[in-house]
Amino acid sequence: MSVLFPASGAPDLGGARDSRPRMRPLRRVTLALAVLIGLVTVILGPATAHAATPVGSTVVAAAGATGVVTAPVDPTAPTDPTSPAEPGTGPTLSVDINGIDGTPSSSIVVLLTITLLSVAPSLLLMTTAFTKIFVVLALARNALGLNGVPPNQVLAGLALFLSLFVMAPVIGDINTEGVQPYLHGEMAFSQAIDAGSGPLREFMLGQTRESDIALVTRAADRPNPESPESVDLTTLVPAFMLSELRSAFIIGFVIFVPFLVIDLVVSASLMSMGMMMLPPTTVALPFKLLLFILVDGWGLVITALVGSYR
Repeated sequence: MSVLFPASGAPDLGGARDSRPRMRPLRRVTLALAVLIGLVTVILGPATAHAATPVGSTVVAAAGATGVVTAPVDPTAPTDPTSPAEPGTGPTLSVDINGIDGTPSSSIVVLLTITLLSVAPSLLLMTTAFTKIFVVLALARNALGLNGVPPNQVLAGLALFLSLFVMAPVIGDINTEGVQPYLHGEMAFSQAIDAGSGPLREFMLGQTRESDIALVTRAADRPNPESPESVDLTTLVPAFMLSELRSAFIIGFVIFVPFLVIDLVVSASLMSMGMMMLPPTTVALPFKLLLFILVDGWGLVITALVGSYR
């Protein structure tokens, strides 16, 4: 007892203190080996795990992320082309030109009407009596010495209604031979155009001189037409316009002559009286108006215009 416990009553730990210095180097070596083995395991662990992991199993990476190992998939074969669909089975787009019983569709009729209205001014000027009537009325106004009376709107309105009066038989034939058969489904559109242009062609040929047709034909370097029916519309329309202007100027010259005589008489009278500062046109205007009213000038002019188309 005296050896294990000294007299002071405290346990003797001298031997334990003597053994600590000898155990510290062994612990350090063991700790270093453990750290080295851990580093090798961390570095070589994922490659070994992937190499040994079967397809489809879950792999846990060092950082904690997971993934699934999949095998390469073979490419799928291309699908065979499908045969074309039968007519009428798939979605289609169609425009119905003809309506009930072969008549034209209402939408087509509206489209043709809008197109006709858009080109109506050109047709009115080039293929009707409007140009000739308007030019003659304007020349009659100038012969009177009235530059703004009646205004252009009045002359244009009068010329328009006189043109409709002159062209009424032609318009009726066009409606009977071309428009109504097309609306009733008896003719195609091209046939209706050919049938409807016949009366208009006949009207223009009756008012066009052969010399004007020859002039336009030579200007276009085309062969001479064999008959009046073989004249192309592109040649007939400008020739008709030239003939209409020529006739309008002839009528205008006839209207100017009596008023020119009045101007000469008034000018000579004023010069003989020594009234040099008084304009002759101011004095001659009342006499022109009086003469025009006494002979019913507007009636004579309109009668001459309408009679030139008979």
